Amino acid sequence: MATTTVLLREDIETLGGRGEIVKVKAGYARNYLIPQKLASLATKGNIKQIEQERSALLKKAAVERSTAEAQATQMGDISLEFARKVGETGHLFGSVTSMDIVEALKAKGYEIDRRRVSLKDAIKETGEFTVPVRLHREVSIDVPVKVTDEEGNIVETAEAKQEKADREIRAAADKRAAERAAEAEAKAEPSEKTTEDATDE
Repeated sequence: MATTTVLLREDIETLGGRGEIVKVKAGYARNYLIPQKLASLATKGNIKQIEQERSALLKKAAVERSTAEAQATQMGDISLEFARKVGETGHLFGSVTSMDIVEALKAKGYEIDRRRVSLKDAIKETGEFTVPVRLHREVSIDVPVKVTDEEGNIVETAEAKQEKADREIRAAADKRAAERAAEAEAKAEPSEKTTEDATDE
């Protein structure tokens, strides 16, 4: 399969960071990366121009990284809280999505692109969660997110209650088994001692 060498003009998760020179499939470069201005074709003919562009992109990336690090420090103690209507089973009517998190961060003065909020699935129950936010390819922060009912309470879902009950039953069974084992061991010790005494005589 034909490949070509390109200079990345933007961070592309699957390929690399801005300013890197990488090999990609020729069709991918021709049909997507270059038309979208995400990369420039790197040929022997334009190597000098590519090196100048690469140098400028790396400088820009360094500035962006230091800005992201400063923002990460500034956002270090940030936390978000959402109050939602909750059904009888403990599940939310609706959910808390990455867009909700973006809006809540915006209300606190931070403009974050929705694609940088790493929320795999929308939050559909109350509780305390941690949502990673990528400020830069190499800089991420974990934002604590608390979701409560309209009165500010964390309501357990039916599944969570069942899991808790199962854990308690297992813990009680383990405790009983440990107690029985200790009792059996305690009963066995005197008879062993008696046998030893008899042998000594």
